Amino acid sequence: TMNVEHEISLLVEEIRRLGTRNADGQVSVKFGVLFADEKCANLFEALVGTLKAAKRRKIVAYQGELLLQGVHDNVDIMLLQD
Repeated sequence: TMNVEHEISLLVEEIRRLGTRNADGQVSVKFGVLFADEKCANLFEALVGTLKAAKRRKIVAYQGELLLQGVHDNVDIMLLQD
């Protein structure tokens, strides 16, 4: 089985790597950037599933329930924990 905690910690690292810090000091990245990144594509079998798990644990925040490539490329994924 996949270790969800480990997947989430990798996700947090990738958001930090690809994201930018806003005025409030929070790091955010567009879903499209995350999805299109080659390293992320190799790391995560189910990026959307990992994002949902991280959202449930209040580690990330984003609008909507299910993110779809193309449709939601401009959705900001905000890192809630630093």
